Amino acid sequence: MPQLNFIQAINTALAEEMERDPLTFLMGEDVVLGAFGATKGLIDKFGDKRVRNTPISEAGFVGAAVGAAMAGTRPICEVEFASFFYCAFDQVCNQAAKLRYMSGGQARLPITFRAVFGAMGGAAAQHSETVYAQFLSVPGLKLVVPSGPSDMKGLLKSAIRDDNPVIVFEHGALGRLKEEVPAGDHLVPLGKAAIKRAGDDVTVVAIGAMVPKAMKVADKLAKDKVSVEVLDPRTLIPLDEEAILSSVGKTNRIVIADEGHLRGGAAADIAAIVAEKAFDSLDAPVKRVASLDVPIPFSPPLERAAVADEARIEAAIREVLGS
Repeated sequence: MPQLNFIQAINTALAEEMERDPLTFLMGEDVVLGAFGATKGLIDKFGDKRVRNTPISEAGFVGAAVGAAMAGTRPICEVEFASFFYCAFDQVCNQAAKLRYMSGGQARLPITFRAVFGAMGGAAAQHSETVYAQFLSVPGLKLVVPSGPSDMKGLLKSAIRDDNPVIVFEHGALGRLKEEVPAGDHLVPLGKAAIKRAGDDVTVVAIGAMVPKAMKVADKLAKDKVSVEVLDPRTLIPLDEEAILSSVGKTNRIVIADEGHLRGGAAADIAAIVAEKAFDSLDAPVKRVASLDVPIPFSPPLERAAVADEARIEAAIREVLGS
């Protein structure tokens, strides 16, 4: 299998899906140039009718993507930075998410929204936020958060083929992460979690960029004979509750690691599910590791202080183990 980094995996998935279906096209800010490299070279393969730069007006081009999907095409809409979904909240949540339901299934909304998110080292508050929690309570959307190149390719391809609106959140700090990625038609189903590391003593549900951090912590604690199971949900909607509850049933302890904010975040949602459905399995309280409830600072030292990291994951694991 070829070795690809996170960005190359995105580029490969986009090229393969655009080759597969002529009704699939790419639109968004700077997609012709490929500001992060993910869309680089696609205009040379597919031309300017299928790779379209948009004005810097999220409300306008996200609304255009909704119309294009209803008209029978399959748009891949890049919002560039996830924080700017706020500018198109009505178009995503009030239109794309609801129109299939409101039309009694007559309208299909096969839109894939792509956006870079997360703390990347001094990108400041408006370009560093983790915003997927804001969409958790919007019926009609699917939310995808890949943690590595192989899942990135497989999940993105599945999202593009889905007939419902899917938001794919791509953590900016994972861009150079490299691993073997299956060539060809590699699909990862939406709604299926992955056990990234098997363990017996504690479950760590890690989301997105928290997965490689949790894996490093698990390697470290293994030297102290602590067996950590790292579970990556891969998609937040649909959420693989069965996999999470099964893991907790085995280890009897859980830590949830998420770069989103503590209050009202994805970690809170998962914690509530575990407390409601697996309470009798727990030998310790559910523990969340998340970023502080502050805007992400520009200052690198303050950013590091605000964002969840390996040290907090390790401390949480030791706390639930009573060590």
